[in-house]
Amino acid sequence: MTRRLSARAGAPGARILGFGDYRPRRIVTNEEISQRVDTDDEWIRTRVGIAERRFAGDDESVVDMSVAAAGKALATSGVLAQDIDTVIVATCTPPAPIPGLAPEVAHRLGIASAGAFDLNAACAGFCYGLASAADAIRSGSSQNALVIGAEKLTDWTDQDDRGTCIIFGDGAGAAVVTATDSPGIGPVVWGSDGEKSRAISVADRSSFMEMDGRAVYRWATTQLADSAHRACKLAGVDISDIDVFVPHQANLRIVDSMVRTLKLRDDVAVARDIVTSGNTSSASIPLALTAMIERGEVKTGDTALLLGFGAGLTFAGQVIICP
Repeated sequence: MTRRLSARAGAPGARILGFGDYRPRRIVTNEEISQRVDTDDEWIRTRVGIAERRFAGDDESVVDMSVAAAGKALATSGVLAQDIDTVIVATCTPPAPIPGLAPEVAHRLGIASAGAFDLNAACAGFCYGLASAADAIRSGSSQNALVIGAEKLTDWTDQDDRGTCIIFGDGAGAAVVTATDSPGIGPVVWGSDGEKSRAISVADRSSFMEMDGRAVYRWATTQLADSAHRACKLAGVDISDIDVFVPHQANLRIVDSMVRTLKLRDDVAVARDIVTSGNTSSASIPLALTAMIERGEVKTGDTALLLGFGAGLTFAGQVIICP
């Protein structure tokens, strides 16, 4: 006999209450890197726009950074740890496949019995996590969610490979998401191009990251603008309504190319955290947006377009109202 199941009533929408970040103390300049590989400050700035990046210490783990960023996000949001019922950690650099990092992160934050899981969509991970949290809230599976993007890319980067060692850094960013009657997170536009899945890859557990930078650059600068426009349309806004643009911080040239292609207003606040943080994969969007908020570049109520993209090749974008 087929029975009709009951469904839990969800909220009309979800919104972000607060962001938090964690940046390791060690700053690694281009000059320091040039002492190890054949490069210099001008070469690095010209090609990727990076002046410095942060490296986590040997005693700093992805969990440690996640807890630090999430604690700050909780404090900013005003939500108590015991009121969080879902914890999502977006990362592509866990030290091991199991156990997942999210349960330990939840435990260390004093969050009891929450649903907790890791998510790997590489550099699009935070946007995937944010969409998952918002959908869980709208479906009634969650009321308050903690979404974290955290990476220790230095564990997976060959520091003698000029093509990658100049780019990647470590860090974590987090956001607290809650149910609301007035939606503050628009529908996600996400997808993938598996034909190019080997453009960024780690061959096996004993290998370092390899990247076809030219292929990624061409893909990002020619294929993603349509996704940004679709995210705006689904959220019921026009690209001219965007106040803040926060793309994944992969390369400053990619960021600037996207700004031109999208024809953003001249007064739009654009994230360029890549200059001082390097590419931090799934952590880059919350890291950049937290810094912009703290510097006063972003105001409460601003309309922001987030666009994550990276290995897979995966991408995800959504429009949010800034807390």
